[in-house]
Amino acid sequence: MDEQSFLDRAYAMLASLQEMLDGIDGLDVDSKPGGILEVVCEDASRIIINRHVAAREIWVAAPSGGWHFRFDADRWVDTRNGEELIATIRRLLGDPLAQAGP
Repeated sequence: MDEQSFLDRAYAMLASLQEMLDGIDGLDVDSKPGGILEVVCEDASRIIINRHVAAREIWVAAPSGGWHFRFDADRWVDTRNGEELIATIRRLLGDPLAQAGP
């Protein structure tokens, strides 16, 4: 995938994640320059979601570990286990995304 295609897809995913997470009670979501989302949970733990242009991946860092996601056909999947990005975020947050709808 060329750089511009990656940037377009990554931007769309980060914007979608921010929209979903913004409406969830107990989360503070902040968009930072350079394609970074910082999610602060009620317990003050943080999840950082950012694009990594050189690798053409979206990276997620949380207290429990780190994950790398590549765009595959029509979805972002973990490079190690194939889990989708949204599923990983749901798992990390204890599934509060269920409050945000489908």
